[in-house]
Amino acid sequence: MEAVQNEKGQISIHTENIFPIIKKFLYSDHEIFLRELVSNAVDASQKLKKLASFGDFNGELGDLKVTVSVDKEAKTITVSDQGIGMTADEIKKYINQIAFSGAAEFLEKYKDKAPDDKAIIGHFGLGFYSAFMVADKVEIITKSYREEGDMAARWVCDGSTEFEITPAERSERGTDVILHMAADSEEFLENSRIQGILEKYGRFLPVEIEFEGKVINNTTPIWTKSPSELTDEDYKKFYQELYPFSEEPLFWIHLNVDYPFNLTGVLYFPKLKNDFQIRREKIQLFSRQVFITDEVKDVVPDFLMLLHGVIDSPDIPLNVSRSFLQADANVKKINGYITRKVADKLNDLFKADRKAFEEKFEDIGLFVKYGILSDDKFWEKAKEFCLLKSVDEKWSTLNEYREYVQANQTDKHENVVVLYATDRNQQDAYVESARRRGYDVVLLDNVIDPHFINALESKLEKTTFKRVDADTLDKLVDKGLNNESVLSEADQTKLKEVFEKTLDNKALTVSIEAMPTDELPVTITLPEFLRRMKDMSALSGERSFYGNMPNTYNVVVNANHPLSAKVLAAEEGEAQQKLAKQLYDLALLSQNMLTGADLTAFVRRTVETLA
Repeated sequence: MEAVQNEKGQISIHTENIFPIIKKFLYSDHEIFLRELVSNAVDASQKLKKLASFGDFNGELGDLKVTVSVDKEAKTITVSDQGIGMTADEIKKYINQIAFSGAAEFLEKYKDKAPDDKAIIGHFGLGFYSAFMVADKVEIITKSYREEGDMAARWVCDGSTEFEITPAERSERGTDVILHMAADSEEFLENSRIQGILEKYGRFLPVEIEFEGKVINNTTPIWTKSPSELTDEDYKKFYQELYPFSEEPLFWIHLNVDYPFNLTGVLYFPKLKNDFQIRREKIQLFSRQVFITDEVKDVVPDFLMLLHGVIDSPDIPLNVSRSFLQADANVKKINGYITRKVADKLNDLFKADRKAFEEKFEDIGLFVKYGILSDDKFWEKAKEFCLLKSVDEKWSTLNEYREYVQANQTDKHENVVVLYATDRNQQDAYVESARRRGYDVVLLDNVIDPHFINALESKLEKTTFKRVDADTLDKLVDKGLNNESVLSEADQTKLKEVFEKTLDNKALTVSIEAMPTDELPVTITLPEFLRRMKDMSALSGERSFYGNMPNTYNVVVNANHPLSAKVLAAEEGEAQQKLAKQLYDLALLSQNMLTGADLTAFVRRTVETLA
């Protein structure tokens, strides 16, 4: 065995400016250096385990943990492992010749014994040079598992293209990477800063990481285990580990696939409020248990971005700094797989225990509706378990509900009309009117429902949705029948003139209609189309033509109500207008639209009438 020779030389690179490029452009965040160096140390440890399993290493594995230490006085950070180590020749090859990767060669050599091995993180090449973002000198002291005696080597580089290799003292195999921190990076000499970075990127690495005498990571997180090994409590405990102080999740999905791509993980359905709140909790993306990012919009379907949990895949392509996802076919396949798994899980829950599923639908309905809006493949499965809830708390699937109302709520065009309310209390008068006719009303009060209604109308054959206060019931469910009016045409014209003169508001359209006598004398409606467009504009947060349009309400006077005849019989002028205004204000009051001075005046008039 040849001794290590003193040697100086030039690092083999393609440009003299590689270090400035690394420091300024390769990594967007300088803290990444610790992720790369610790990942390399884990990689070296995993390689040794594999060599032992292949029979190519017969020594004692011993304690393979990785240790990170800070020396504030010396202004150094050291990352130590007891893994595979390197010879002087390997240093020259893997460190000096940036184009080579130790992990790539390792996998190539052992591809027949360990094809596509998941245990090798494998960036001991360019990733190592991230150290120069924060250090003005880097040392490596290493001893290969192959060496006997004291055949260790020391490599040192000051960030230029020059390096030096000399013999070193190290009794055990493995590697120390020593960073002499630059003046502008001394923030990383604070223990709390290092602790935070290790917990962020290394909390689930597969080899123990020790800092300040404590192991900071869980080497076998639940996504690395088989679902058969785990209990509900295991999943709940892990959720709390990820998101402390959060409410217990509704349920979860364990992902585990190895063809045509590798993917593991656990996704949780959290309890959600009825809004698209901006949340701190996001899905975390890992690559072989190394945290990469929580920006997973290309990997996870958009409608499932409200889920929580982790995804781990070595097949998700990253740029050279492992900071950004790269679009490719695997990402699309993974996206589709996750969609299918979520749909299958929801369908299984629905079939297994419908009552429990109904109880959870208030929380999961947002996922389901958003999925229906954004993914046709999800719709094909979701239409079997998407639920509608009547105002009387009865749940139905889309097909069940259509069959339930078809006989009584089919209009003259043979469209099934689904009547809905967005606020059960505010629209109570309209809901009760519908119920008196034998009509059913569903509650669609979710923030996403205006878009969801549009989607269902495009997907369901001959089905239309109409808000229960969008018009009179005879127009909402238009069966082509005309009610007889007790008023003559002349009286109807006169009644309309009285209300138009009394209200004197161009934003109000007054009409006289023959309605049942048990309906209100005056009804106020906002047309379905305009209301829906304004609701969708409000949800999108963008200004639009419809969003900026003023409300134009319809004021429908019931020609058949006795009070309409009383208005006509009243003395023309103030008395007649006072009664008309009172009936209009009653309609406003039923819609919770009477406020301020108008409400005060209404109360005063009412008191005067009763006195």
